[in-house]
Amino acid sequence: MAKRVHEIRDPIHVFVRLDSQERDALDCWPLQRLRHVHQLGLTYLIYPGATHRRFEHSLGVMELASRVFDVVTRSDALQDSVRDQLPELANREDDVHRYWRRVLRMAALCHDIGHLPFSHAAEEELLPRGWDHERITADLIRSNEMVSIWRNMGPGLEADDIVKLALGPGRAMGTDGSPMDFTCAEEILAEIIVGHAFGVDRMDYLLRDSHHAGVAYGKFDHFRLIDTLRILPAPLSGGDDESGEPMLGVEEGGLLSAEALLLARYMMYSQVYFHPVRRIYDIHLRDFLGEWLEGGVFSTMAQDQLAMTDNEVLSAIRVAAGEPSTPGHDPARRICAHDHYRRVYSRRPSDLAKNPDAGSAVAHAVEHQFGADAVRYDTYRQKQGLEDFPVLRDDGVASSASMSDVLQSIPVVATDYVFVVPEQCEAAKRWLRSNVDDVIEPREETGDG
Repeated sequence: MAKRVHEIRDPIHVFVRLDSQERDALDCWPLQRLRHVHQLGLTYLIYPGATHRRFEHSLGVMELASRVFDVVTRSDALQDSVRDQLPELANREDDVHRYWRRVLRMAALCHDIGHLPFSHAAEEELLPRGWDHERITADLIRSNEMVSIWRNMGPGLEADDIVKLALGPGRAMGTDGSPMDFTCAEEILAEIIVGHAFGVDRMDYLLRDSHHAGVAYGKFDHFRLIDTLRILPAPLSGGDDESGEPMLGVEEGGLLSAEALLLARYMMYSQVYFHPVRRIYDIHLRDFLGEWLEGGVFSTMAQDQLAMTDNEVLSAIRVAAGEPSTPGHDPARRICAHDHYRRVYSRRPSDLAKNPDAGSAVAHAVEHQFGADAVRYDTYRQKQGLEDFPVLRDDGVASSASMSDVLQSIPVVATDYVFVVPEQCEAAKRWLRSNVDDVIEPREETGDG
């Protein structure tokens, strides 16, 4: 008798299970390609264990999405105040309910299929204007190969429904390039995958990246958190008014686990994702790709995207590192020989108090002193601030912002690094020690009177 449920061992979730139709999706090349795309780019050059790939992360996101869906759609978990707004999710014995569970699993599995080689390391600078990995993901989900899989997957899935849940509102675009419309249930289901507070994409990458990097920063009690997730009316304006649209929230007993998740995110960004050596390797990789790729950008044609993995890029880096006349030789050599640019400046609170643009001012000054080719500047500031979500208490629903001092005290993730070519590193450090106060002092605007 043919096996109907297939089990895949996973170091984070123990087992990930798929049925035969879902395994057909997993076996297609757009998903199998992710076996050859590192989850954390060149991070393994700093954390040697971080060699895991997008493939296993995608499986983990699918597994967690299923767990969250099953918890929040239980009849005893759905609040009366939101049940009528979510008819697609209210009846677990209904075919519509089963349809959306299947769509959610496939959207979670496919949410990363549009990633470039080495994931985020080279995306913004090396795709044509208007393109990102989400747009490529949508194109692949809608491709003829995958549409045939969706049609054969009982009860027959719509590619656009998968695109919606995989990317979420504001990211999911129709074939005409306009934003897609979402029902209330579709917004909730997309939030399960890509939500800022409780998205399982975030949950899995924190747990998985922490495990493979060999650090404890990304660990939190995801079992307790998932068990206490609920679909709740969102309190308006940070208050306790329950008239807002439904969104993912948490029972009061899970608030500590929610705090731990968001603290884990801050710690992983500070200690792993924005490790200065990791960041400069990303810059060297972008420098190489900008010289190696035709026209300095990745192709947006689906067949070209599917043909390009980390393997092809690493092979090209090794060739370029040994051939001085080859485009991209210098950054390739620096990656292979671990001869990266060295950090000479990191943002400091005392500098920011004097000048919010202190990092940029230092970078420009060092470039002027040592030459633009000898300097690389890296800056980042977290886009979203305080996470505010509903919390279910015995006396009703409240805003997390009104209940948690911890959430209000988590700093915004922000970095400013200035790197200099190794041969001039010590000279640059000496020069900065003598001049940094003058460099960061804001200049007064002068006029002609």
